[in-house]
Amino acid sequence: MGNSFLSEDPENPQLLKDGDIMLGGIFSFHSSWVNSQDTYRHKPLPLQCISLNFRGFQYAQAMLFAIEEINNSTALLPGISLGYKIYDSCKSITRSVRVALALANGNEIISALSPPCTRPAQVQAIMGETSSSPCMAIATVIGPFHIPMISHFATCACLSDKTKYPSFLRTIPSDYYQSRALAQLVWHFGWTWVGALRTNDDYGNNGMATFTETAQKLGICLEYSVSFFRTDPPDKIQKIIDIIKASTSMVIVAFLSLVDIDLLIQELSLHNMTGYQWVGTEAWIFDSQTAVMDINHILDGAIGLSIPKAHVKFWEKLFSCKFKQSTSLVGNQTECTGHEDLTGVQNSFTDMSLMPIFNNVYKGVYAVAHALHNILSCNKTCNKKILQRLKKIKFKTKDGDEVYFNENGDPAAKYEIINWQPTEHGIVDFVTVGLYDASLPADKQLNLLNKSLIWAQNSQQVPLSVCSEKCPPGTHKVLQKGKPVCCYDCIRCAEGEISNMTDSITCVRCHPEFWSNERRDACVKKEAEFLSYEEIMGELLTATSLFGTCITAVVAFIFFRYRKTPIVRANNSELSFLLLFSLTLCFLCSLTFIGRPSEWSCMLRHTAFGITFVLCISCVLGKTIVVLMAFRATLPGSNVMKWFGPTQQKLTVLGFTLIQVIICILWLTISPPFPFINFKKFKDKIILECALGSAVGFWAVLGYIGLLAMLCFILAFLARKLPDNFNDAKFITFSMLIFCAVWITFIPAYVSSPGKFSVAVEIFAILASSFGLLFCIFIPKCYIILLKPQKNTKKNMMGKEASNSF
Repeated sequence: MGNSFLSEDPENPQLLKDGDIMLGGIFSFHSSWVNSQDTYRHKPLPLQCISLNFRGFQYAQAMLFAIEEINNSTALLPGISLGYKIYDSCKSITRSVRVALALANGNEIISALSPPCTRPAQVQAIMGETSSSPCMAIATVIGPFHIPMISHFATCACLSDKTKYPSFLRTIPSDYYQSRALAQLVWHFGWTWVGALRTNDDYGNNGMATFTETAQKLGICLEYSVSFFRTDPPDKIQKIIDIIKASTSMVIVAFLSLVDIDLLIQELSLHNMTGYQWVGTEAWIFDSQTAVMDINHILDGAIGLSIPKAHVKFWEKLFSCKFKQSTSLVGNQTECTGHEDLTGVQNSFTDMSLMPIFNNVYKGVYAVAHALHNILSCNKTCNKKILQRLKKIKFKTKDGDEVYFNENGDPAAKYEIINWQPTEHGIVDFVTVGLYDASLPADKQLNLLNKSLIWAQNSQQVPLSVCSEKCPPGTHKVLQKGKPVCCYDCIRCAEGEISNMTDSITCVRCHPEFWSNERRDACVKKEAEFLSYEEIMGELLTATSLFGTCITAVVAFIFFRYRKTPIVRANNSELSFLLLFSLTLCFLCSLTFIGRPSEWSCMLRHTAFGITFVLCISCVLGKTIVVLMAFRATLPGSNVMKWFGPTQQKLTVLGFTLIQVIICILWLTISPPFPFINFKKFKDKIILECALGSAVGFWAVLGYIGLLAMLCFILAFLARKLPDNFNDAKFITFSMLIFCAVWITFIPAYVSSPGKFSVAVEIFAILASSFGLLFCIFIPKCYIILLKPQKNTKKNMMGKEASNSF
C-alpha cells in the first residue's frame, strides 16, 4: 500500500492513498472560490479556493476512519486494502463535475486541450457530495459510467428519480419524508398559519414544494413563502426581513442550508427579531456552530428534525477504551463508560452535533465494502457490477444500525425531533423530544415523547399561530373573501342546524323530529303539540262540551216531563226529541277532537261530526217544513198534511242523514283521515294532527251540511211571518243565521290558525252552532213551560191575535 499524502495543489487530489481497490471522495474543504486570470497570457486560471471549511475535512476524516477500520478487519475484505482519492470541490458545482470526471476516467483534472479520456475508471465508488445541487450535477455526469455515488447529506427528493440519477445512492433520508414529517409536526401543534423560508436551490425549492403540498392537505396555510441564496444582494434580504415583520404568523418553517441560516441569523439579530417559533430541517437544527452564532437568541425554542444520533463509533479510538459489546480488551485498554471527558481531547470529532453526519459517511464506506466483499465471494455466474450489488446489500453495523437502500437508493426514513432548550449558561441543549418513522402506519409515524418543550422566548406554552381562532361548537367556518382557507369567520349555525365539533366546516341539519338548542351544538327532541285534556284550552272546551250536553239533557227532561202540554205537542215532539238527541251527539263529538290523534279518533271525529250535524239540521229542516205545511193545512180545501205526516217527516230526516252517511263511507273507504306528524308548520315543534286524507271528502261533508243549513234558513225565513202566537219558524231562522255565521267565519279562521288552534277553532264552531240551535229553538219553549205556564194552552197557541210575545 502506498503512502497517504495531503496535496495543496487544487488540481490534484487533496488526500490520496493507494490501495488494491480505490474509493473516491468529493468534499468541500473550502466554502468559496474566486475566478482568476493569467494577465500575461490573458488566459483563465483554475478556480482559486478560499475560506477554509473545516467540516469538509471532518467528513473526509470520517471516510478515512471507516477505510482504516475496514483495512484492519479480518472479517470484511480480508487481504485486500482500500485506498482513496479525495478531492476538494470548493463548493463549486463546476469543479465538482470536473473532479468527478477525473475520478471516473482515471485522469487528473485536465484542460480542454488535453487528450481525451481513454483509461477505465480508477475508483469503484465516489463518496460525497454534501449538498443536493452538486450531487445532481455529478450524478448526471457519472451515471453512464455506472459508478455508484453515495452522499451522506444530499436530501433533495429529486435525487430519488432513478431515470435521471441511476447510480446515485445516499445514507440520509430523502426530503420527501422530511418535508411530510415537518408538515405533520406543524399540524400536531395546531399551527395552521405559518411563514416559510427556503434556500433558493434544489434542496430548498424541492423540499418546500413537498412541504407545501402536504401542508395544504392538512389544512395548513402559508402566509408567505420566500427564497434567497447566500449570494443575493442585501436589498433582497431586507425585503425578507420586511415580509416577516409585516406578517401575523408566529411560526417560521426554515428549509435553509447551514450557510443561509447563519446569514439570516446575522440579519435578524440586527433587527432584534426574537419571539418567533422556528421549525427547522436536519441541515441546521442539530448544528452546534449555528447555536453558538445565535448570540441574540433568535432561534431559542426552535424545533425540527434531525438525523438520529449515532453511537459514538470513534469513542473507543479517542479514549483507547472498549465498550462491553466490543471485542475483548487489548493491551492497556479499559472499558468505556460513556462518561469520558471530551474537553481534554483535541480532536475534530469532539463536535457531537456532527456525529450523525459522520455516521452517514461511515455507513456509506461500509456499504461499498460489503458490496465488494460480496462480489469477491461469489462465483463466476453472479452479477459482479458493484452498483447492482449496492442496491441489494443489507447489513448491520457493529452498533446495530441496519443499512440498506430501497428501490430509489434511499435509506429508511427515521428522524429525531429536536428542541433547542437554552441553559442557564447560555448554551443550547439539543433535546430529543420525539421520533418520526416513515415506515410505520400514518397515525403512528409521529411520536412525541413525554418531555417538556421550550418554545420561543423560553415560554412553556405552545405558541399560537393561526389566521383565525378556532370556531367553537355551534358555529361553522366561512372563508374570508380573497384570503387563504385558514382565514375564516365563525358564523352561528342557522335554526334547526348544529355543529358539535370545533372548526366545523358545515352545520348539520337536525332530523325532522329534532331541533337545535340555543347554543346550536346539539339537537333536542321537538315538543309534540296537540290539543290535550291537560291544558287550559282543552279543559275549557271539554267543560263547555259537557255543559252543552248537560243543558241538552235538562231540556230533554223538561220536554219529556211536559210532553203532553200544548207547546210540546204543537212542535212535533218526536222531531224535538230527535233534535235534542242529535244536539247531544254534536256536543259530545267535539270531545273526539281533543287528545293525541290516533287512527280511530281521526276517522271518528270528522265523520261523527258530519253525520250528527246533518241529523240535527235535518230535524230542524223537518220542523220548518212542518210549520209551512201546517199553515197551508189551515187554508180551506187544503189536505197537504196528509202528505207530510209523522212518517214522512221521519223518512225525510232519515233520507237527508243517509246521504251524509254515504258520503262519509265513501270518504273512509277511498282516502280516510289519518294521524299525521307535521314538521313544517313550526320550526321548533311537532304538530300532531289528523290529515284529511281526501280533501274532497272533507269539503263534501261540510258542503252538504252547509247546503242543508242554507235550505233550512231560506224556508224558515219564508215562514217567519206566518200568523201564530208561537211561530217556530222565526226561532229556526235565528238559529240558522247563527249557524251559518259561525261556519262562514270558521273557514278562514280554520285555514289560518296554526297547529292545535285550528282544532280549537273547529271545536268552537261545533259548540257555538250547537248552542245556537239549542238556545234559539228550545230555550223559548222552556221559558213558556216553566215560567209562563198560563200561555201553555191550546187556546193561546191557536189564538188569532198576532201577538209576538211569550
